[in-house]
Amino acid sequence: MEKEMTAHISAQEQKIREDLATAYCLAAKLGWGDGVYTHISAALPQEPGAYLINQFGLLFHEVTPQNLVKVNTLGEIISGTGPVNQSGFAIHGAIHTARADAQCVLHLHVDAVIAVSAQKQGLLPMSQHALRFYEDVGYHEYQGLALSANEQDALIQNLGNKKVLLLRNHGSVICGSSVQQAFYLMDVLSKACTIQLLAGNVDHITLPSPEVCELTYHQLCADGEQEGQIEWPAYQRLQHLLSQ
Repeated sequence: MEKEMTAHISAQEQKIREDLATAYCLAAKLGWGDGVYTHISAALPQEPGAYLINQFGLLFHEVTPQNLVKVNTLGEIISGTGPVNQSGFAIHGAIHTARADAQCVLHLHVDAVIAVSAQKQGLLPMSQHALRFYEDVGYHEYQGLALSANEQDALIQNLGNKKVLLLRNHGSVICGSSVQQAFYLMDVLSKACTIQLLAGNVDHITLPSPEVCELTYHQLCADGEQEGQIEWPAYQRLQHLLSQ
């Protein structure tokens, strides 16, 4: 299904398209893809209720600024070439609607993150990377494919105001105030989970005190809404390098 652009794309929308496409392509290079079944969405601030997401059927490395699809909260196509994964966007649409601060939502199935999501203790504050998410991670028990409205409501409740939701036995959801922040947080989460798995038996791990964990969390969050902005040009250069 294709709907033509009915208006000139604003400079702001074009910038978001470029950043979102970069996020998709670099995610592919970093091994974060899972066939055609995961998504990164971005809100368009100048167009309330409108979002950009990948065309269903494309691999992450095939996403470009031009082939991103603009949809409404229900996943209905506003412009661009479909189809759109309706069940996949149902999660994104629900989160964007419930969380105005979630300008970018990543739902990925990264191996290390799935493994940690299946561990009973979840993500431990055992590394500096993990401390970025100290008491900022929600958990959602696996209930099959998140297709029902009831489960979507439960997912939103478990996410609360946190940046990260670990979906047990499934993957993760990251909420960012920008594409840049969301991608950066996913990078940090992936490394934190990999470190935890490499550490082996968690019963013999030394953890910082709660006071140090809280202090470090606030130190790591000091950039606020600018988090990820400093790193983004480096990510762009890496994406360009890996694409050559």
